[in-house]
Amino acid sequence: MQAASPAASATARPDAILLLGPTASGKSAIAMALAERFPLEIVSVDSALVYRGMDVGTAKPSAAERASVPHHLIDLLEPTVAYSAAAFTTDARRLIAAIRARGRLPLLVGGTMLYAKALAEGLDELPQADPAVRAALDAEAARDGWPALHARLALIDPITAARLEPGDSQRVQRALEVHALTGRPLSALIGTRAADGPPPRLATIALEPADRAVLHARIATRFDAMLDAGFLDEVRGLRARGDLEPGMPAMRCVGYRQAWAYLDDLETGAHGATRRQRFVDEAVAATRQLAKRQLTWLRSMRAREVVDSLAPDALEQVSAIIAAHER
Repeated sequence: MQAASPAASATARPDAILLLGPTASGKSAIAMALAERFPLEIVSVDSALVYRGMDVGTAKPSAAERASVPHHLIDLLEPTVAYSAAAFTTDARRLIAAIRARGRLPLLVGGTMLYAKALAEGLDELPQADPAVRAALDAEAARDGWPALHARLALIDPITAARLEPGDSQRVQRALEVHALTGRPLSALIGTRAADGPPPRLATIALEPADRAVLHARIATRFDAMLDAGFLDEVRGLRARGDLEPGMPAMRCVGYRQAWAYLDDLETGAHGATRRQRFVDEAVAATRQLAKRQLTWLRSMRAREVVDSLAPDALEQVSAIIAAHER
């Protein structure tokens, strides 16, 4: 386990425990087990769990789990509504204070690293989303492809482009949107903090699997289980609503984006085992890429305590860290 940073070793009790990890690292299972040892409430750090009707493809906690342990920031919004790091930070700060006031431990669990970073370090002064600019960028992407927009971003903001994958549509769009609205590259604005008060004191525990191949196998197995649980029927239901489009943030979530494209093809007659296997392969590959990005984010966090999520005593290690902070 990585040695704690001075911030993590401070005598003052943190305001909350932040339990982060890549997708399929076992965060939710550990969080539920911790609830048997500590009087805690779980706050989701997940940009997909906020949406109602997106249950199977997000591995949302079951109704029984949510009944046995209080969960927050789940099923907040319809998938037509955008959620942001700023909204998360506001909600999380409020919840941390309320949970502590009840004499309980706020355990923030998830893998949306941008949300975790915003909460831990404060928000940058960035413009709000502009629907017109986003619609124009979506139209360009539909015509030219996201790699072409990534190439354009590389010309105006090479620093941001270098850290984004060409297919990372949501972040490429945001970087281009910021430049369109401000005339400045996103990389020049990062670090200009909003005046929203000091961030909460957080003790960060990172679940980082020592064997990437095992994580990849888990991702594939979990996606197969989602399909067996009715994931495609869930996406069919979302499409049938009539108010959702593939370019919306909710529908860009890993798995949903690939499922939407697959169902589009089925409607146009592209049936067959080959197309289905390509859908599965694309969804699993996208999830692996997500896990890779999450691990990169985690390793950039200096003030974290690392636990191998594959270790037989991972729960014991996490429990000991929390107990030390809660003394």
